[in-house]
Amino acid sequence: MTEYFIQAFIYLSAAVIAVPIAQRMGLGSVLGYLIAGVIIGPIVGLVGSETNTIQHFAEFGVVMMLFLVGLELEPKMLWSMRNRLLGMGGLQVGLSTGIVMAIALMFEFQWTVALTIGLIFSLSSTAIVLQTLNEKGLTKTTAGKNAFSVLLFQDIAVIPMLALIPLLALPELVEAAQSSVAAAAEHHDELSLVANLPGGLYALVLVLSIGVVVFGGHYLSRPVFRFIADSGVREISTAAALLLVIGIATLMSLVGVSPALGTFLAGVVLANSEFKHELETHIGPFKGLLLGLFFITVGAGIDFEILWQYLGVILGATAAVMIVKGLVLLLLSFIFRIKGSDRWLYTLSLAQAGEFGFVLLSFSQQNHVISVEVAQPLSIVVALSMFLTPGLFIFYEKVILPKYQQTSNDREQDQVDEQGTVIIAGIGRFGQIVNRLLLSNGVKTVVLDHQATQVDNLRKVNTKAFYGDATRPDLLETAGVATASAFVVAIDNPQASVELVKHLKHKYPKLKVISRAFDRGHGHLLRQAGADYVESETFRSALKVGAESMKAMGFSDELVQRQKKTYMRVESEASEVLYNEWANRSDGEKFGGDFINLFIEYEERLKEAIVADTEAYKSQRFAQEHPCDPDKENCGKINSNDTEKDLETKLMS
Repeated sequence: MTEYFIQAFIYLSAAVIAVPIAQRMGLGSVLGYLIAGVIIGPIVGLVGSETNTIQHFAEFGVVMMLFLVGLELEPKMLWSMRNRLLGMGGLQVGLSTGIVMAIALMFEFQWTVALTIGLIFSLSSTAIVLQTLNEKGLTKTTAGKNAFSVLLFQDIAVIPMLALIPLLALPELVEAAQSSVAAAAEHHDELSLVANLPGGLYALVLVLSIGVVVFGGHYLSRPVFRFIADSGVREISTAAALLLVIGIATLMSLVGVSPALGTFLAGVVLANSEFKHELETHIGPFKGLLLGLFFITVGAGIDFEILWQYLGVILGATAAVMIVKGLVLLLLSFIFRIKGSDRWLYTLSLAQAGEFGFVLLSFSQQNHVISVEVAQPLSIVVALSMFLTPGLFIFYEKVILPKYQQTSNDREQDQVDEQGTVIIAGIGRFGQIVNRLLLSNGVKTVVLDHQATQVDNLRKVNTKAFYGDATRPDLLETAGVATASAFVVAIDNPQASVELVKHLKHKYPKLKVISRAFDRGHGHLLRQAGADYVESETFRSALKVGAESMKAMGFSDELVQRQKKTYMRVESEASEVLYNEWANRSDGEKFGGDFINLFIEYEERLKEAIVADTEAYKSQRFAQEHPCDPDKENCGKINSNDTEKDLETKLMS
C-alpha cells in the first residue's frame, strides 16, 4: 500500500511542479506533463515498469475527452461549419495520411503499418493549439477559426480511426501475442457478449447496443438526471455523470467496439440536453487529471536509449512530418483563400503531431498493428514535434508577423489636410464611438491611427481618418493640435498613451486631454502624466451590466438607479484618495502596504453606503405607501430588517 502512495505522490508532485512552470514559459500544459514524465522516468528514474499499467488506466481520460467533444457538437454548429469542417479538415487528414503513408512505403513498411503511421501523423495537437491561440488572443482570427475547424474534424476522425485500426492487425503480431498470453487466458477469460457469435448475429448485437446508447441518451437520461438533481446532493450528480460514461464504455467493450466511439456518440446525443453543462462540470476535472496522467506516462515511457540509438532517424522523421504537414496546410490555405499573416499562422500552428497520436500508437500496439520496436521511435517523433510547436508560434510572432505588419504599414503617412476642434488618436472600438458621437453633434474631428488597414476600413464606410503615428509632433502640428479644444487619447498601447499625454500637457498646457485607461493602474499613470479626464474603458459598461443583473434579480428600476449613483459617488471618492496615496509612494511599492489597506477600506465603505441607501429607499417607499402623522414619535423610524407588519405598527403608533 505504501508503494502506491509513494507512486501517486511522485506523479502528482511532478505535475504540480512542471505544468505551472511550462505554462509560465508559454509551452502549454500538455508539454508540461510530458516534461514531468521525462524527468521522473528516463532522467531521474523515480518510476519504472508500472507506467504501462498506469497508462492503461489513464487512457480512460481519452474516453472522457471524446465524450466532452461530442457534447460540444450541436447539429446546428456542425452544419454552419460544414464547408471548412469537411473540406478543409477532410483534405488535411486525407492528404497528410496519403503522403506520410507513401513515404513509409518507400521505407518498406507493410501497407497496413504505413497506413496506420499516416493516420497517426495526420492529427495535430488540439490541446496545444487551442490553448496557445486562446492565450495569444488569436482564436477569433481567420487563421484561428480555420485551425479550429481542422482540429474539430481531426477529433471526430479519431473515432473511425479507432474502429479501423483493429482491422489492420498483422497476423504475425497477433500470433505472437496470442502465444504469450495463452497461459493467462486459460485462467482469465475476457468478458464479451459477442465472443464466437456468427457475423449476422454480431452485427445485430452491435446495432442494438448503439441503439441503446442513442435511445437511452435521448429519452432516459433526462428524467434520471432530473431526479438526481432534485435530490440536491452534488456528489451523487458527479457519480451519475461518471456512471453514464463508464457504463457506456463498458457496454461498448462488451460488444467489441471502441469505448471512445460509444462515449463520443453519447456526447453527441446529449449535446442539446439541459444537463449538458452540468455533465461538462462533473466530467471535466476527471478528464483533465486522467489525460494529464496519460501524458506523464507517455513522457516517462520514452526510452532515451532508443532516442540516442536512432537519433538521426528520429530527427529526420520529425522534420519530415512537420514539413509534409506544413506543405499540405499551405496548399489548403491557397485553396480556401486564407491570406496574409493568417496563412502562415494557420500553417505553422497545425504542423505538429498531436496527443491523439500517442493514443493511436498505444491502441495500435494493443491491437497488434504496430510492433513495440516501431512504436517507440514513433512516440518520440510525436513528442518532439509537440515540443517544437511553441517555437513555431514564437517564429510566427517574431519573424513573420512583423513583416506583414510592415507591409501593411509601409506606405507613407497621410498628409493631414484638415484641422479639427477635437483630435482623436486611435480609432479602434473605443475611439469610433467617441468620433461618431462628436460628428453627430456637428463637432469637427481629426482622426489619426497607426494601422493602415483600420484607416482604409473606416474610409469604406465614409468615415474620414488619416494614417499616421499620433505620437509624432510634426503630425500633431499638421492636425491643428495648437488650436484644438480637446485631444482624445484612445490608442491601444498603454505606455505610448502615457508618453503622448505627457508630451501634450508639456507642449500645450491649455489643451484639454481626455484619455482612455485600461485599468486603475494605467489610469493613475495617465493622471500623473497630466490627463484632465480619465475613463476606464470597462467602467460604464460593467456598471450597466451590473445594474441589468440587479433588475433580472427583481430589484426595482428606481433602487437600481439610486445604487448606481451611490456606487459612482463612492468610486469617485475612492479614486481620488487612492490616486493620492499611489502618487505619494515610491515606484517600487506603488500598490503595496497602505494602498491595499485603503482599497479594502473603500470596499467596506461601498458596502456600507449601498446598505444605507437601501434602507433609505425602503423607508421612503414605505412612508409613501403608509402615510403617518409627522408628530408621532416613531414616524419614519424603521429598520431594514422590519417586516411589513412591524413597519406599519411603528408608523401608525
